[in-house]
Amino acid sequence: MSLEDDRAGRLILALRRQGVVDARVLAAMESVDRSLFVHEKFLDQAWEDQALPIDCAQTISQPFIVGLMTQALQVGPRHRVLEIGTGSGYQCAVLSRMARFVYTVERYKSLLTEAESRFKRLGLENVFTRHGDGGVGWIEQAPFDRIMVTAASPHEPTELLKQLKPKGVLVCPVGRTSVQMLNRYTGQDDGSFMRESLCEVRFVPLVEGTAKEG
Repeated sequence: MSLEDDRAGRLILALRRQGVVDARVLAAMESVDRSLFVHEKFLDQAWEDQALPIDCAQTISQPFIVGLMTQALQVGPRHRVLEIGTGSGYQCAVLSRMARFVYTVERYKSLLTEAESRFKRLGLENVFTRHGDGGVGWIEQAPFDRIMVTAASPHEPTELLKQLKPKGVLVCPVGRTSVQMLNRYTGQDDGSFMRESLCEVRFVPLVEGTAKEG
């Protein structure tokens, strides 16, 4: 067993102890080499259970949060998933191991370009990318079975909820302060949504508006 495999295995065990128990989620996370998504100066921390900084004042999420959100999303092998906030591409890569297709939107062009390079290196042919305002989703490809938002929305994600299929699921941190509530929204038969508050989290804000080149 290589050192990387050992570190990955220990991380998966730690996630299981914290409540990430879905076998498909754990297998997907173990199959994606997180070291490909972190800056070179943080390579020694790639398999630690902590968030790490990336460019444009963004972060690659803590593995526990990635596992928790992915588990909450309840992704099936035939699902079309929309991700808001590509970032490093790590969360998207994990989702791609579980879903039929993943559509991911990133407002920072430089981050998206780097993520696209990683997707190509990993041979991820079921990922589709877009440079744009994640707050408006991806209307042309809607509706989606699942939607994940990887930045804190200052308000209920009403525009994104409109892009869900009936009985679809959306997972999103919501709040205007440094600590937000991770919410899961599940479509009901009457067209409404049931909201569940899962836990407190810390995400960078979802900045809506014109996409950035930086």
